[in-house]
Amino acid sequence: MSLSASPAGMEPPFRRLRIYAFDPAASLDMRTAVINSATITLPWEELEKGPMGEYIDVVDIDPASGGFYLPVNLNEPALLVQDGYPPSDGNPKFHQQMVYAVAMMTIRNFERALGRRVLWAERPWDWKTRDTVDRFVQRLRIYPHALREANAYYSPQKVALLFGYFQAPTTDFGRNLPGGTIFTCLSHDVVAHETTHAILDGMHRRFIEPSNPDSLAFHEAFADIVALFQHFTIREAVYQQISQLRGDLGRQSLLSGLAIQFGNAIGHYGALRDAIDAVDPRTGAPDPTLLERTIEPHERGAILVAAVFDAFVSIYRSRVEDLLRIATGDGTTFPASDLHPDLIGRLTTEAVKAASHVLRMCIRAVDYLPPVDINFGDYLRALITADADLVGNDDRGYRIAVIEAFRRRGIFPRDCRSLSVDSLLWERPDIPIKIDWLQDEDFPYLADRREIHETAGRRCANLYNWLWDNAKISHEAMRSMGLWLKEDAPKTIRRRNNEGRRRSRPAVEVQSVRVANRVGPDGDQEQQLIIEITQERRGYRTADLQTMVEERNKVKGVTADFVFRGGATLIVDLRTREVRYCISKDIASSERLAAQRDFQFSGDSEALGATYFGAAGRDEPFAFVHRML
Repeated sequence: MSLSASPAGMEPPFRRLRIYAFDPAASLDMRTAVINSATITLPWEELEKGPMGEYIDVVDIDPASGGFYLPVNLNEPALLVQDGYPPSDGNPKFHQQMVYAVAMMTIRNFERALGRRVLWAERPWDWKTRDTVDRFVQRLRIYPHALREANAYYSPQKVALLFGYFQAPTTDFGRNLPGGTIFTCLSHDVVAHETTHAILDGMHRRFIEPSNPDSLAFHEAFADIVALFQHFTIREAVYQQISQLRGDLGRQSLLSGLAIQFGNAIGHYGALRDAIDAVDPRTGAPDPTLLERTIEPHERGAILVAAVFDAFVSIYRSRVEDLLRIATGDGTTFPASDLHPDLIGRLTTEAVKAASHVLRMCIRAVDYLPPVDINFGDYLRALITADADLVGNDDRGYRIAVIEAFRRRGIFPRDCRSLSVDSLLWERPDIPIKIDWLQDEDFPYLADRREIHETAGRRCANLYNWLWDNAKISHEAMRSMGLWLKEDAPKTIRRRNNEGRRRSRPAVEVQSVRVANRVGPDGDQEQQLIIEITQERRGYRTADLQTMVEERNKVKGVTADFVFRGGATLIVDLRTREVRYCISKDIASSERLAAQRDFQFSGDSEALGATYFGAAGRDEPFAFVHRML
């Protein structure tokens, strides 16, 4: 009897699959070869050939050659008993296994941190097809050999991951074979990075719109952060690296580097990016002015990644102070000689635990971001607020470590009195926001992802109707959300066509209504509703032109040059049905409007604006940005 035909309730609890812990190049080094073949454990699910499961559909076609690789069947008994195919860069079926396993590992980490199931971005609305096309995307498609180029990217248009392969240079870079083939689908970091792009796009569709220098940089940085800290889920690799580093994770290593084989192959002479940044030898600190001079998304995002990794290293060091005092007599000094295996084991346990906490902290924070126009300062406040919400007693100093690491790199939030924890918490609404619709709504646990999607759609519609019905009587509350729903709103805010009558009242879009059930370290449960509401406004190339259109509403021959958005994320406590936090970006903000105009059109950023706001960058932003490496 095959496992796919097993009686109900007799399925195995989990599936074990082998992957590259890093990438194929690590298997060519005597020190790392033994730990590069890792085995991960995933929750059991019935798989079809591909593999294709609940979340993922691997389709292995090669458009460049017109080829098609036979799909792997991971339910074959011979593969089940040996944890899948052994790592191999020459076996396409292992490539399929690799992308499935790493993508599912990434999804699992998100679901643990967020307290809900992962949903992919909807298919875009099309006025031609309207409701005749199912907008729900059941599975993210993954193409392991989609491109014959040094690139890999998430496609919002296809809701798919496309991985490339290419020839390494004929000159020797690192451990790559000169002229050999590099498969991006075999890099744990690349697969985790692209999967994170897809998950984040499913949560926040407006984050791919480059409204300021931090927006695309955040997408890239966050994807790197997830890939980086997933290194620490493979205990054997962490143990080996701690042994080699003699416990000091503040030094560059495989654990701090991202996509080493890929980086070598394109001439970086090392990792594509590294989480440990340069410091001034005189001060021992990073350059806090670097962020002001850095625009390119990957380079700018690397500063955020370095800040998060720096915070992790500080947390790790605080957790191992007692072990260091036993070993060296000094809680801040790592041994100068090889470590005892028992000490390596204890340091590994603390590193894995600290990395797991930081990863979940970083993922949870995404729910506490505004729905549009995010910046690094917003993420700092989100990190602190999300952690304080779930972990009341910060006895390990995680929040202080994060604040200090961000401060050292010149990452500051706007409109804060100081960098104290209390000042960085998002504010509670000045005006109590009572959403009466919530009182009659039930929020049962739902497991089926399509049902979750359809239920969320109904809740969005209900909330939309409530906003429309209460726009006039709750104007102050609406303005505190960054919205403007009365007729006297700025004329460039997009209006709603109310049953064919005169377009007068502004339109509003309820982006999402998501339920989160999180459990803190003390067993306390947080049940929350995360609501995103946005509005759209026409933006113009110059302030004078903007003013002219605001006064006249329409100017003959003049069309909008860009889209400006505002709105809010509402964090609602489901126990009390009260809005705990209102994280807003004001649709009527002249300062934000001018800043977005300057970013796109003014001075030296003219070329940058044309790059990211052009057709190529708009349709496939990640393909475009990743080609700029």
